[in-house]
Amino acid sequence: MTAYPAWTPAPRPGIVPLHPLGFGTILGKSFSALRQNPRVLLGFALCVQAGAYLLVIFATGGVAIASFSRLDTVPSGSEEFDAILAGSIAITVITGLVLGLASGALGVIVQGVVVSEVAAAVIAEKLTLGQIWQRLRPVAWRLIGYAALVLGAVLLVIAVVGGVVVGLGFVVLPLAIVLGVLLVLGSIPLSLWLSTKLLLVPAAIILEGAGIRAAIARSWRLTRGRFWSTFGILVIISMTFSVVAQVVSIPLSFLSSGLSTIVSPTGDPEPAAIVAVIVSAVLTQALTILVQCVALIVQSTAAALVYVDCRMRHEGLDLDLQTYVERRDAGATDLADPYREHIGRTIAPRPAPGGPYYPGAYPAPGGYPPPGAYAPGGYPTPYGASAPSPYGAPGYAAPPVPGTPAPGTPTPGPDTAASPPRWTAPGETS
Repeated sequence: MTAYPAWTPAPRPGIVPLHPLGFGTILGKSFSALRQNPRVLLGFALCVQAGAYLLVIFATGGVAIASFSRLDTVPSGSEEFDAILAGSIAITVITGLVLGLASGALGVIVQGVVVSEVAAAVIAEKLTLGQIWQRLRPVAWRLIGYAALVLGAVLLVIAVVGGVVVGLGFVVLPLAIVLGVLLVLGSIPLSLWLSTKLLLVPAAIILEGAGIRAAIARSWRLTRGRFWSTFGILVIISMTFSVVAQVVSIPLSFLSSGLSTIVSPTGDPEPAAIVAVIVSAVLTQALTILVQCVALIVQSTAAALVYVDCRMRHEGLDLDLQTYVERRDAGATDLADPYREHIGRTIAPRPAPGGPYYPGAYPAPGGYPPPGAYAPGGYPTPYGASAPSPYGAPGYAAPPVPGTPAPGTPTPGPDTAASPPRWTAPGETS
């Protein structure tokens, strides 16, 4: 008996198809990825961001109250009053700065969790928060170090440029003002360009285990040729959440005004002020935290998808992902991480999205010309030669009508035409 191979199901599709992605696919999936694992993505991000925000507010406010309350124990205008005031301001600012940096570090961890989850969702895997943390823990300090490096570089540039402008202002004030305006305007495209070119640094650190310097080089190289599409995705996402923030704030402002009028119809400032503080501070900040969490998740998802798309185009990552999915669904175990396979591999240019696509998008096998290269009068063969077409024209001609000679068959002339047989009646001799 013939033994037939066991049937295996087709690879399960993830959140995106395993071939180079188009602009609309990346943008759409950046918003819809929340449905893949909302408990890990939105739940974790919301808890971390809300906890960090409340910690900064309450801790900074507590330090400010404790330090500034000492001013009541000394007479106003004395040297002790001025010293306590300066010290209180310094302590409050330092506390807010340190806690703000800690909050930013937590935001970087949230970004790492989102990138890890999206990378798993691409190959149809759903990870728990513990599994994601096991992947993220070895590179967590690199992410925090990169964020600190970026922040330090920004602060250094601001300090140097600001010092130059202020120093110039003491000499030539109009020139300092013009220079300051030009520097501010010039920093906008520069920051947009750098943020786009360095967008994939966290993904390279998390998924490839690269160091900070190597991840910067990887992001710079992978975004080559994909700058404008990546820039467009970032701009659209930023504009979308800016509009959402405005839409959220406008109804709250009307609600605050309406409640103030209802609670204090005579214009008494005290209850109106209480209502305004409660509504604008509590509700607005709560919705702001929610919008910021969703924006962080969407931006991190977009960065992960752009990373996957760039590696598909430059290094053929889709082939590694397809192989991984097929072997996993066939029952193989102990598979290597597909995102760490063939890092830096160079392949032929990939076709544009929407154009003709072939498995792997590599050039046609040897002997077969690319589509559209069929020569008139012949068709391709596996050996690279062009066999003659039976009908002498490109494409396929209609089959001949039954009873008619095939193309190329000589037509018998009058000399060679066969005479029809002569009919003879029964019993008659010819």
